Amino acid sequence: MYAPERQQEILRLARESGRVDVLSLAEEFQVTAETVRRDLKVLDRAGLIRRVHGGAIPAGRLDFEPDLAERDAVAADEKDRIAQAALTELPAEGSVIVDAGTTAARLAALVPLDSALTVVTHALPVAARLADHPGISLHLVGGRVRHRTRAAVDAWALRAYGEIRADVAFVATNGFSLTGGLTTPDLAEAAVKRAALAAARRVVLLCDSAKFGQEHLARFGALSDIDLLITDTGLTPQDALTIERRGTAVVRA
Repeated sequence: MYAPERQQEILRLARESGRVDVLSLAEEFQVTAETVRRDLKVLDRAGLIRRVHGGAIPAGRLDFEPDLAERDAVAADEKDRIAQAALTELPAEGSVIVDAGTTAARLAALVPLDSALTVVTHALPVAARLADHPGISLHLVGGRVRHRTRAAVDAWALRAYGEIRADVAFVATNGFSLTGGLTTPDLAEAAVKRAALAAARRVVLLCDSAKFGQEHLARFGALSDIDLLITDTGLTPQDALTIERRGTAVVRA
């Protein structure tokens, strides 16, 4: 396959799946990772894709927000491992905030039935998974519910988070990077996430490694706001070390 043909196929895959990564492309086309990086560089210069850490996304999709079901199907195994690792961060008793997000919802699904926790969430999928737990005191934050995330936003949600101080907050993000911090496509969603960060004594970020290097419109925090990042082994040991040197502990599940 000639380079232009390969580049056209890479562009098609990026548009279909929303993201491509270097190693998978190298395996699929039976070329070196360096060859793939050159292809991505050509497409990036043409304005057809945007290069991100480890791969690329289609141009114009930095602020694209897939539907909840679509996002839940992406990196499913990695999200399961992250959620399992996050269980050890739950206090035996006390209060936690659980943010909106597919990995956060997976954590909620794993919480033992005999847990004795106070849980605050603005995410309907999280609340649905915890509503039948007899030992959990569940507080559902209200507000306007965004269709794409099934999460409450705007003034009611912000006011509620301004009145609490939880032991731990489990937060999610659409992108995180060393320079851009924590970002998400929607400004209203970002405001609630920012309020959730401020409402907890300790913050744990649950995020698969494919989001490292991605930056979106609305910034709601810095990596320094995070006490612990739980991600998957797709985050290289070198990148994990760089993050840890900036004050955030990292678990690669």
